[in-house]
Amino acid sequence: MKRWLIASIALLSTAAVAQQTVPNIPFEGNINFLKMPKDLYLGEASGVATDAKGNVYVLNRGNTSGPAYGAAASQLLEFDRNGNFMREIGKNLYAWSFGHTVRIDKDQNIWVTDKGSDMVIRFNQKAQVTMVFGRKQEASDHETGPLEKPNPPLPAVNGLFRQVTDVTWDPAGNIYISDGYINSRVAKADKNGKWLKSWGSKGNKPGEFNTPHSIAADAQGNIYVADRGNRRIQVFDGEGNLQRVMTIDVPYSAEAQPAIGSRPDVEKLVASYAALTQAPGAPWALCITPGPNQVLYVSDAFPGRVYKMTLDGKILGMLGEAGKQAKQFGWIHEIACPSENTLYVAELLNWRVQKLTLHPEK
Repeated sequence: MKRWLIASIALLSTAAVAQQTVPNIPFEGNINFLKMPKDLYLGEASGVATDAKGNVYVLNRGNTSGPAYGAAASQLLEFDRNGNFMREIGKNLYAWSFGHTVRIDKDQNIWVTDKGSDMVIRFNQKAQVTMVFGRKQEASDHETGPLEKPNPPLPAVNGLFRQVTDVTWDPAGNIYISDGYINSRVAKADKNGKWLKSWGSKGNKPGEFNTPHSIAADAQGNIYVADRGNRRIQVFDGEGNLQRVMTIDVPYSAEAQPAIGSRPDVEKLVASYAALTQAPGAPWALCITPGPNQVLYVSDAFPGRVYKMTLDGKILGMLGEAGKQAKQFGWIHEIACPSENTLYVAELLNWRVQKLTLHPEK
């Protein structure tokens, strides 16, 4: 543990970070891409995905119902490729509680992870529920309520989740679920939903997690996990064998301000063994572009940037900063990357989806 602590402090120090330089990628940010119908509003935009037609799916914590504390906060909306509203999917769904991410698989099924209900739901294009993972707490049980977070966590249970975060698939259709804020593991099921295995536990050693917050797969079936609290991306093969660990270490302005809260004191966080959620380079969202030349996009909360990376960890460029204006970001929670130079980012704090058009040639 002490060796890890010393190495982390050195890695996060200003001197170590300042040794690297990464180009800024020119880009446009369209904050008015989505055309909302009258009397329909986004809440916190927690997820965004695109399908083969270019339609855009937005998971947001709007249309809340219930008490001020513990309100149900999940709503899935679909827009066409020009941002025109098309429909709401899953209205009044039993699993809606606190939406986390939305993804589209190669067969154009729509998948949603809900952190509040601990469930993963698959819809087909007709908006029918076709597969369900997990189970929400029973309303009739006297102990039903917010999950406790004991340290160490309680043993994980096959088929159940504790604050699930994201989902992805390998080329064979196997399903990988990041689980999550409490269980700190990756679960694997086959394409028919049969539970196969899980790996990982709470910790900071290789193969352990501190909030696996986002997950993505490349064309070879490698699984990339945003180990946010440990400020790293861990890459595994489909059986859970660790292949490599990647970190984002680039300089940032001394004037940089977080989107909310105080500027993080990284060395103090490391020294106190705190989660590095707000540290520079702590990965919140992952997205891998389609082939044949795939690249990885990653977001952090502070200084609030998007990073373009090779799949082996080289940082090719970066863009944006924390803020409220176009080309600024307020906690990017999910990224959709239908092509290398077109991104959609779902922002929690700014209640919006921003369409980004990159111009690396400039």
